[in-house]
Amino acid sequence: PADTFDPQAVKQAPFALTTPPLSPEQQKLLGMRPPTTANPGTLVPGGRRQTLTFADLGALDPLQLRGTEGQNGVPFSVRNDEVVTSAMLHLVYSYSPALLPELSQLKVLVNGEVAATLPLPQAQAGVTVARDVSLDPRFITEFNHLNVQLIGHYTRRCEDPANSALWATVSNASSLDLTYASLPTKPDLAALPQPFFDRRDVRRLELPFVFAGKPDMQTLAAAGAIASWFGSLAGYRGAIFPAQVGSVPLSGDAVVFALAGSHLDDVPLPDVPGPTIAVAPRTEPARGQLLLVLGRNGEELRAAANALALGQNTLSGTSATVSQLTTLKPRVPYDAPNWLPSNRPVRFGELAEERALSVAGYDAGAIALNLHVPPDLFMWNSQGAPLDLRYRYTVRPHPDRSSLNISVNRNFVQALQIPAVDPSRFGLSRVFGRFGAEMSSTGVGRSVVHVPPLLLTPRAQLQMHFFYDVPNTGECAGRLLQNVEGSIDPDSTIDLSSFPHYMALPDLAAFANSGFPFSRMADLSETAVILPNDPSPSDYSLFLLTMGRMGESTGYPVTGVTVAGAADVDRYADKDLLMLGGPGRQPLLQRWAKSMPFSSDGDTSTFTLSDLVFKLVDWWHGPRGLERAPARADLSLVSSGGNALITGFESPLREGRSVVALISAPGGSEAELNSALLDADVLPQIQGAMSVIHGRSVTVTSNGETYYFGALSPIEYLRWVLSYHPLLLVLGGVFAAIVIAALFYRILRAIAARRLKD
Repeated sequence: PADTFDPQAVKQAPFALTTPPLSPEQQKLLGMRPPTTANPGTLVPGGRRQTLTFADLGALDPLQLRGTEGQNGVPFSVRNDEVVTSAMLHLVYSYSPALLPELSQLKVLVNGEVAATLPLPQAQAGVTVARDVSLDPRFITEFNHLNVQLIGHYTRRCEDPANSALWATVSNASSLDLTYASLPTKPDLAALPQPFFDRRDVRRLELPFVFAGKPDMQTLAAAGAIASWFGSLAGYRGAIFPAQVGSVPLSGDAVVFALAGSHLDDVPLPDVPGPTIAVAPRTEPARGQLLLVLGRNGEELRAAANALALGQNTLSGTSATVSQLTTLKPRVPYDAPNWLPSNRPVRFGELAEERALSVAGYDAGAIALNLHVPPDLFMWNSQGAPLDLRYRYTVRPHPDRSSLNISVNRNFVQALQIPAVDPSRFGLSRVFGRFGAEMSSTGVGRSVVHVPPLLLTPRAQLQMHFFYDVPNTGECAGRLLQNVEGSIDPDSTIDLSSFPHYMALPDLAAFANSGFPFSRMADLSETAVILPNDPSPSDYSLFLLTMGRMGESTGYPVTGVTVAGAADVDRYADKDLLMLGGPGRQPLLQRWAKSMPFSSDGDTSTFTLSDLVFKLVDWWHGPRGLERAPARADLSLVSSGGNALITGFESPLREGRSVVALISAPGGSEAELNSALLDADVLPQIQGAMSVIHGRSVTVTSNGETYYFGALSPIEYLRWVLSYHPLLLVLGGVFAAIVIAALFYRILRAIAARRLKD
């Protein structure tokens, strides 16, 4: 006989605990501050205990359960170096007053196994209640799915399985309380990126970077390459890299950068015969491991970092020395692995696994594809990006409202009707199929759909939802069969090759969402990062976070980035510049004051304001007046407090090159910049040429002086310019008419003169 699970399991009372529903403000706060890997939760003997809400696990909205067997849930996973020893589910939910308590219930399932069955008493229907459910840890593996299923009935007689009275809602404030035990692991380069990053861990990556001494520019470039590698691995989670100089964290994993002969307390450094990568355990009582990036000089340190970022799959053992690292082929613009190629059609099979392109059932969710689009695609006066969509569907027995709905970022694009076929025609379709069957008789469709330019943002999500109209079977018709399916062919394509690269700058939205224009080269080989005078660990942390964001955008480490000080900036006139530092520490803020919409002198800050602040539309500029509004006034403020600013402008060193400055004052504004660059709610607010950050709110104060990046064909450029200056178009038409009339006049005069002469 099977063992009875958990003698200390929570006994379910007939009634749950009543809990007040969440206010809109509380609902918005859910998942706002995601836990990080540096926060282990509550330490317990041999492990740790942590609580994750459903919002932390990806449920942006409450889970809806509909019908007689409605089901919904969240995924969760367990790190490779841990095992769950106990699990408790704190479930917050409400349900329909129409449900019969004798026949209705909630089932809690872990990986398909029933963990608990919860009663639905009539006395608590329609209110928000909470229960604690003990889960069997034996059900929990590396990758898991926690589901809640409604078994709902509203009558003892015949019922309609699609009746609107069959509902329950599970709040995304529900939480999963897990206790983990640590598993012993031996340091091994073959395990990288574990334990420093584990794809099973949904928490934000927080990985300290330790410098044995004050880092030089080559050391910082090496650290930037490693930060971008971890940033690309972390992806949607986000990554932060607190920097420390001369000391290691008290506990936890960390990355150490050191030159031969350096000394670091509590870290025994091995001999360094050349560029070296090693892993070592922390000395007791500290827990975790150290990733050591070593070299005899800055160049070797950078070679070791690049080898780790590009070739970690080839490493093994506890230490490896790099003998040679040769870049076989230089990067070219717009070849970032995460970006959609803009020189050829892209198959959907390149963007997602084939199994992710199929759905089944009446309540199936949408098929979603994440599209990282270059932000400088010029789609003016076009239908948009063409989708060559090939799909398969379940043929409807009768004409109804079934359709394949295409949306981008939840904005509707087009609906493709799913047709119905008379069953009596199936036999004839098989017989005469060789002569070509209709689309509706084969269950295969193909259509070209154009995604409007305004919807194809740098981080767009394409959603394809197979909506099957639920048959109105009525009562006493038996169970609703979920025998409908839909599939998108992996050979469907999206094609961006017809659009040139051309955009107006500055545009901080492109920087905030895609790291553009720096990410145009995936390895940032045309980028120089300009640090302030006497940079502090907080400056290093901001630099590393920014490099992590670049890696997350492109999916490639920034092995070509240049790091320099303000005194050397003239040497990098041919590069785009990312400038860090605040007033008094970054001399370029004063040197380039006339070129940028912000300048500072002591405690006085000067902001260039445009009409954008007052929401005025410039009639002369037409619809682009608000977007590219020129400067109208300067505002000078004297303040003892600092502002966190992001500003962009054309490089004073070379036309066509860009500068983006992350400006912070010592104290708290560095933290505001760090938070803003990782906050999904704040990033969309960063726009224009200058954005002032106050906590989680952003004020766009200027759009700056416009310059253009990229190139158009002469004809397309002429059409584009004339479209915004109709007066020039009219004058050009009049001039062309005069020229043509003059030519005809001369020709006709010549013909008349010839006739008279004859």
